[in-house]
Amino acid sequence: MPGVGTLINMAAIVVGGLAGMFVGERMSTHMREALLKANGVVVLFIGISGAVAGMLTQSGGTFGTQHSMLVVVCIVLGTLIGEACGFDAWVTRFGEWLKAKTGNAGDVTFVDGFVTASMTVAVGAMAVVGAVDDALLGDISVLCTKAILDCVIVLSMACTLGRGCMFSALSVGVVQGSVTAIALLAGPFFTDTALAYLSLVGSVVIFCVGVNLVWGDRIAVLNMLPALVLAPVCAYLPLAL
Repeated sequence: MPGVGTLINMAAIVVGGLAGMFVGERMSTHMREALLKANGVVVLFIGISGAVAGMLTQSGGTFGTQHSMLVVVCIVLGTLIGEACGFDAWVTRFGEWLKAKTGNAGDVTFVDGFVTASMTVAVGAMAVVGAVDDALLGDISVLCTKAILDCVIVLSMACTLGRGCMFSALSVGVVQGSVTAIALLAGPFFTDTALAYLSLVGSVVIFCVGVNLVWGDRIAVLNMLPALVLAPVCAYLPLAL
C-alpha cells in the first residue's frame, strides 16, 4: 500500500528521538556541544556527496562539472522567493506553536531541534526517490534504508537539541506523503532528469544545514526551500542548465 514506507520512516525517527533524549540527559554540556559539531560535519558530507554525484562528470579519464547554472538559478531565485514570502518565519512560528501544543513550552531548544532535524531528514534524494518508488513501484526498500539512517541521525541530534528533533517525523510525513500522492497522480511526468535536479539542489540545501550546525545559524536555510520546487521544473524547460 502506498505510504507504508513513509510510516516506517516516521516511526524510526520517533524511536531515534526518544533514544537520543534518554542518552542526551546523561551527557555533559561539553560532550553535547562536541556531538552537535560532529553532527554538523556528517550533514556537511551528506550534502557534499549528493552535490558532487549530481555535478561531477567523467569522460575519457577527464573529470568535469555540469549543472552549475542550475544550482545558481534555483538557489538564488528560490532564496529570493523564500525571503519575500518569509518561509523561515512561518516555519519558526509553526515550531513555536507545536512546542506549546505538545507541552514543551519550557524547552528552549525545541524549535531549533525541530527545524534542524526536519531540514536534514525531510530534504534529500532518498526522501523523494523513495517516496516515488513507494507510489509507482510498491518498493519501500529505499525508504526502509532511509529509516535506519534517519533513526541514527535523529538519535544523535536529539542528544544535543532535545525532543524537538523527534517531531521532525511530522515533516517527513508531510513531505514524503505529498511526493507519494503527487507521484500517484502524475507518475508519467516524473522524469529521471527532474528527480536528478531535485536531488542535486536538495543536497546543496542539506550542506547549508550542516554549515549552521558547525558554525551557528549563519544561513536562513528555510528560505531556500522554494529552490526545491524550481529544480524539477527546470527539467521541463528548453534550456541547458
